[in-house]
Amino acid sequence: MTEPRPEAEGEAATAAAHGGLNPWIKLALEVGPLVVFFVANHRAGIFWATGTFMVALTVSLVATYALTRKLPMLALVTGFFVLVFGGLTLILQDELFIKLKPTIVNLLFGLILLGGLMAGKSFLKTLLDQGFPMQDKGWRVLTLRWGIFFLVLAVLNEVVWRNFSTDMWVNFKVFGIMPLTILFSLTQLPTMLRYRIEEDEEDPA
Repeated sequence: MTEPRPEAEGEAATAAAHGGLNPWIKLALEVGPLVVFFVANHRAGIFWATGTFMVALTVSLVATYALTRKLPMLALVTGFFVLVFGGLTLILQDELFIKLKPTIVNLLFGLILLGGLMAGKSFLKTLLDQGFPMQDKGWRVLTLRWGIFFLVLAVLNEVVWRNFSTDMWVNFKVFGIMPLTILFSLTQLPTMLRYRIEEDEEDPA
C-alpha cells in the first residue's frame, strides 16, 4: 500500500492516489512535482519553488484524471491544501504558510484516521478496499498505524522547519518525507498479506 498521501506529505498521502496506472507513469506523477519543487528552490528560491510546485501538482492531478477518469479523495485534499497555502505564501510573500502545509495535512489525515477508528470506522478501508480486499481486523491495524505515522510526519515537519534553514526543510520535504513513507509502506506489506482475503474466501462458489 502506498501513502494513503502523504502529499505525500501527506505528499506522503498521494502515494495511493494513482492506482491502476503504469508503474513508471505513476512514479512520475507522484515524484515529479516534488522534483520540480526542489530544483526551483535550488535555482530561484522558495517563492518560485512554491509557484512551480502548485503548477506541477495541478498538472499531475489533471493527468491522473485524464488517465484514470477519477481523482481519489486523498489527492484532492492534498491538492487543495497545496493551492491554498501556496497561494497564501505567494500573496503574502511569507514562506511560513508553505512550511505549515505538511504539518496541517498530515495532522488532518492522522486525526481523521484515528478519530474514525475510535468511532468504530476504518476510513482507510473505505479508500482502499476495492484495490486490496482485507479482513476488518487488518484494516483496523493498518488504520491505527497509518494514523500514528501521519502524526509523526506532522511532528517531524514542525521540528525541521522551526530549527533548520529553508533549504534544509526543502531537502527534508523531498528526500525525507517520501522515502520515509515508502519505507513505512513496505513494512506494512506483511500485515496486508496476513489479513488479505483471497478470491476463494470472497466467493466460495
